[in-house]
Amino acid sequence: MASEENGTCDPCKTFGQKCSHVVKKQRAKFYILRRCIAMLICWHDQNRDRDDS
Repeated sequence: MASEENGTCDPCKTFGQKCSHVVKKQRAKFYILRRCIAMLICWHDQNRDRDDS
């Protein structure tokens, strides 16, 4: 458990397990990025609508 906290992988994990772990991390990062971009776009559109009226 301590090895997961400092960001290193357990050396006895198989290659597939390591790849799966990396894919899950990347998927989470892309999810957060997509949410942030969507939030900024919506915020920008709302501000533009307020300025137009």
